[in-house]
Amino acid sequence: MTRQIPERVQQKLANLPDTPGVYQMLNDKGKVIYVGKAIVLRNRVRSYFHSSAQHTPKTQALVEEIRDISWWVTQTELEALVLENELIKRFRPHYNIRLKDDKSFPYIKVNWQDDFPKIQVVRKMIKDGARYFGPYTSARASYQTLDALRRIFPYLDCDRTITGQDERPCLYYHIKMCGGPCIGAQNREEYRATVQQLMDFLSGDSDRVLSQLQKQMERAAENMQFELAALYRDRLKSAQQIAEQQKIISTQMEDADYVALAQDERTGDTAVQVFMVRRGRLIGRENFMMEGAEVPQADINQQGLLIGTFVQQFYDNAAYVPPLVLTQAMPNDYAVLEEWLSSKRGHKVELRLPQRGAKRELMEMATQNAAEYLRLQQAERASDSHRQTQAVAELQAALHLENPPLRIECFDISTLQGTNTVGSMVVFVRGIPAKNHYKRFKIHGKGSLGEPDDFASMREMLRRRFRRLVEDQGTPDPGQKARKPDESFSAIPDLVIIDGGKGQLGIAVEVLTELGLYGRFPVVGLAKREEEIYRPGLSDPLWLKRGSEALHLVQRIRDEAHRFAITYHRNLRQKEQTRSQLDEISGIGPARRKALLTYFGGDVDRIRQASVEELTSVPGMNRRSAELLKSQL
Repeated sequence: MTRQIPERVQQKLANLPDTPGVYQMLNDKGKVIYVGKAIVLRNRVRSYFHSSAQHTPKTQALVEEIRDISWWVTQTELEALVLENELIKRFRPHYNIRLKDDKSFPYIKVNWQDDFPKIQVVRKMIKDGARYFGPYTSARASYQTLDALRRIFPYLDCDRTITGQDERPCLYYHIKMCGGPCIGAQNREEYRATVQQLMDFLSGDSDRVLSQLQKQMERAAENMQFELAALYRDRLKSAQQIAEQQKIISTQMEDADYVALAQDERTGDTAVQVFMVRRGRLIGRENFMMEGAEVPQADINQQGLLIGTFVQQFYDNAAYVPPLVLTQAMPNDYAVLEEWLSSKRGHKVELRLPQRGAKRELMEMATQNAAEYLRLQQAERASDSHRQTQAVAELQAALHLENPPLRIECFDISTLQGTNTVGSMVVFVRGIPAKNHYKRFKIHGKGSLGEPDDFASMREMLRRRFRRLVEDQGTPDPGQKARKPDESFSAIPDLVIIDGGKGQLGIAVEVLTELGLYGRFPVVGLAKREEEIYRPGLSDPLWLKRGSEALHLVQRIRDEAHRFAITYHRNLRQKEQTRSQLDEISGIGPARRKALLTYFGGDVDRIRQASVEELTSVPGMNRRSAELLKSQL
């Protein structure tokens, strides 16, 4: 074993049983930090402490915090799964993957147990005889759904006790959004028939509801109740418009859910999309974000693990479980999940991986939508000033900084096969890019062997940047011409991030010490492999919590430094290639070359594709030189 295991944990490990069950990991304060299930408790729990185990950074951090272990023995894997669900909901452990804000998902509740069922949006399902639909990802979505359906299927939402003897109805009766059972305009059977139609529509049985509305309209017309027939006509038209938006997926009239996910391999951010097909129609979709997911590892089935976790938590609270759940990847414990889903539904439920045809195409569409939802969530987070403030505060706490890192500078080197080596400096102020402070450096020097060297390049860039800080803040030499301070260089950073591991960080410490700046502001190195953070004088790296705002901020800064360096590097290469091609053409000297590059935006392909007439219009070019250029280029 690689570290000293607390004595209490060693005792527990020695007494673990060889049975199925659920285990809890606790920290030094007795708080539950992880809950898991196992076919064999002894094997699963002890595996966390094996010296040969290749754990992810998240699991390593978990193991470091464990100070106690407790467990429950169960008879079957299914019992373990049910108990695991309950414990995760109760304790919400820090290291478990879970649905984001899963406690707040709303449902549409139809109080079918009452004579005159009222409809409301609730946050919790209880066994009271009511019918529930959902969960929806937001209360707004559920209210919008009800608002559209109420114009077709008028229902009660007031607090009146319905006797049919009230003297006057409320406003909703006059605007045709309530049938008026309070004044006897609808009896119990008529009102419940309307609410049943609404529930059928919510369940996806739109064809039957449209047929009923059609018959009601025709019956009213036959009885010469033309105003009532017109009312049914308008409702039928509205219902048809909603039904037309429900894409027909299958002629088999089956009920199925499609579960797909998208994950950012840099951050671990994970979005899940659920497509709901009822009676062959795609009636809706819901988006979810998951918390605590790790960056994908090559040696595990990450998609299967995440989808299994989602299925377990989502259907634990779902109002309806379809007979078929199609998934983007098969969960690792799909057999136990099938048994559990079947017990919740009361009939057999099958988990299946779509292989071909319409089901495969719909799964691909669900995957694309999950990716788009993830992109939008990340873009929204990037523009949220509150989150930026939170990210800065989290980063200060994680790095144990005396002051919040309001100004962060990040440095990166870019080169390709030793050519056009460049460096980039990007600046974030209060978590937001300050692009007017960005700087790029064309690296001129070489390494000790005369070849390009990343360490030497980083040393040159940092010297140029921080020498300017020393010069701009020092006393000017009266014998030299005063230079206007550059705010990008004269500002003192609150944190410097070097894109690289221990070696690159060592170069930064060396340069800052040389210039007398070391210790005036903190400097860290960000390694590329696991995105661990190295600090001067400490051998062990620091891992920021996956999914945390601090990690997202650091990744954004690093990616921006990389993008800025790569863009500059590509521009230099393109200009060099363009110049070299034009240099080889007779009759094109420095003046004409500059004019051509200016006119065509430095793009040699545009010059190559231009006609002789276009080339002639460039200042300094005549027809003869244009024809020579065209023929040789």
